[in-house]
Amino acid sequence: MPKISANAEAQTVITTFETSPGTCQDLMDALEDAYASFISKQEGFIAAGLHVNDAQTRIANYSQWQRREDFQAMLRSDEMRARNRRISELCRTFEPVLYDVAATY
Repeated sequence: MPKISANAEAQTVITTFETSPGTCQDLMDALEDAYASFISKQEGFIAAGLHVNDAQTRIANYSQWQRREDFQAMLRSDEMRARNRRISELCRTFEPVLYDVAATY
């Protein structure tokens, strides 16, 4: 489970996916499979969460990694590159952005 803390020594990645109600569940299935079978087993992975809006037009993914380099290595792997090609077919756009937690309340 993600732990959000400004003092945490972790790299936060927030990825947003723009999709449609007709492909939202297919995209969720692909993302859940990616986390269950591959991403969660990669070095430096801490936790992640997937969120879907009510209209099923957007999915937000929050993940935490020990280091930026761990996330980048996973993303550059042959396995994830192949998965991202499939994910790209199921959405209009997706963009992972790396963040540092600045404050929590």
